[in-house]
Amino acid sequence: MRRSTFTDAAVSYAAIGGTLAPDLMSYPPKGYRPMEQSVRLGSSKERFEAATKLLMTWGIQRGSGMEVTDLENGTGVQYTPVTFQPDGTPAAGQQHPVNEATFAEDGTPYITNGMTATLKMTAWRLSVTAPVRVVYVIDEAARIGFAYGTMAGHPESGEESFIVEHRENDSVWLTIRSFSRGSTWYYRLAWPVLRFQQAKFTKLYLRALHPAGAISN
Repeated sequence: MRRSTFTDAAVSYAAIGGTLAPDLMSYPPKGYRPMEQSVRLGSSKERFEAATKLLMTWGIQRGSGMEVTDLENGTGVQYTPVTFQPDGTPAAGQQHPVNEATFAEDGTPYITNGMTATLKMTAWRLSVTAPVRVVYVIDEAARIGFAYGTMAGHPESGEESFIVEHRENDSVWLTIRSFSRGSTWYYRLAWPVLRFQQAKFTKLYLRALHPAGAISN
């Protein structure tokens, strides 16, 4: 789907939904750097439910020290992702019950397709503002998560996904996938610094849902 369909808050890249591609690490969008990391959060249905509840109320971002502000539900055409079969062939798009207007106990709205937010973080005493838009939501019995894409004003261009999976052996895993590059020429000049900060926040993300007991794969 072309990014121009996002009439109210356009994302700043073309490969919307690219984090769903099975071969992302081998064939990322041209000019973008891919990343994929996973961490074990524990085991049991209860662990899965607790982790996904935090995940879908911006728990990863807040747990890593970010401030999440300006939450707005989208009003434009929403992206319906292409999902894939185990053999890598495309499957039909899915309906996502988590898109219903639901809220956590503290009033935080659950993440839905088309939602926009502003992520604020501090790096070397500098405040960085990063507007994002949720481009897809996954809500399956054993797999829940979302991805957001960058919007104008974000120091990076690209997409990042956060998916929690309850596997057949009862273990619970968080997987983070992304592809990114500097959003403007001056951010591209500063790409080594952006990569350092990205790696730093990815480590914080991986710890945010289960800081004490996470085990990387």
